[in-house]
Amino acid sequence: MATLSCHFHPTVYKSSPNTKARPSILCSMQPSQSNVKVIVNGAAKEIGRAAVIAVTKARGMEVAGAVDSYLVGEDIGKVCDMEEPLEIPIINDLTMVLGSISQSKATGVVIDFTDPSTVYDNVKQATAFGMKSVVHVPRIKLDTVAALSGLCEKASTGCLVAPTLSIGSILLQQAAISASFHYNNVEIVESRASPADLPSPNATQIAKNLSNLGQIYNRQDISTDVLARGQVLGEDGVRVHSLVLPGLVSSTTVHFSGPGEIYSLKHDITDVQCLMPGLILAIRKVVRLKNLVYGLEKFL
Repeated sequence: MATLSCHFHPTVYKSSPNTKARPSILCSMQPSQSNVKVIVNGAAKEIGRAAVIAVTKARGMEVAGAVDSYLVGEDIGKVCDMEEPLEIPIINDLTMVLGSISQSKATGVVIDFTDPSTVYDNVKQATAFGMKSVVHVPRIKLDTVAALSGLCEKASTGCLVAPTLSIGSILLQQAAISASFHYNNVEIVESRASPADLPSPNATQIAKNLSNLGQIYNRQDISTDVLARGQVLGEDGVRVHSLVLPGLVSSTTVHFSGPGEIYSLKHDITDVQCLMPGLILAIRKVVRLKNLVYGLEKFL
């Protein structure tokens, strides 16, 4: 698409006895900056469908490919219940989609919602085609992140690995870190509708962050071996309690206590839509990276 660029210039007419400058308008067509081409890997998942809609609505980017092993051949717009089809079929071959997009010479970003066993190969393929990657894969291992970091550094290609895309969750973690220097007791209580991945990645990340600060928590707790007291994560006494009941809102609360007071930080997730602002931010940031960055919080 081209944009119309217009400039005003004063024009002097010498035929008139009283010489005056009159404005004239010169217009020219100039090419506009092309949209970022976004490929959603894991497009048939709930978060993948939400991502397709969010990218479609976002300024400066567009969905250019949909990859998944489910609903292959279906139009991703119809799968997402959009008013009009996007005329982009779901394909189960990432390489085919990457090859098609790379021919356009546009900036490309692959969003990876797959699983830890395939994420390295996916990013490696994207890098080979000169495309950036945003990775949101639960339970990704640190050695995989290290391998990806080496790959991206060698290729001078950007990759953002985001354990969470929830801006609210990141703000909770940052607030918990600030509070930890003022309290000696802390416990994490979370609720989930299903028992998958417990403790959750969010609770695990918070406990990890608090355990890396050199603080020792809950020194007076003598119930270390009592199972009902929850799981201790790390070596600094941070306990996590996971409540699981169908219908529960996904929630994480960090309780701190000191003499005469309780300080609680709470974050609730009611819908996958809460991850979309963080995803759009991640796409905008990763296009400028030439290495791997771990954590969306680096850009908040």
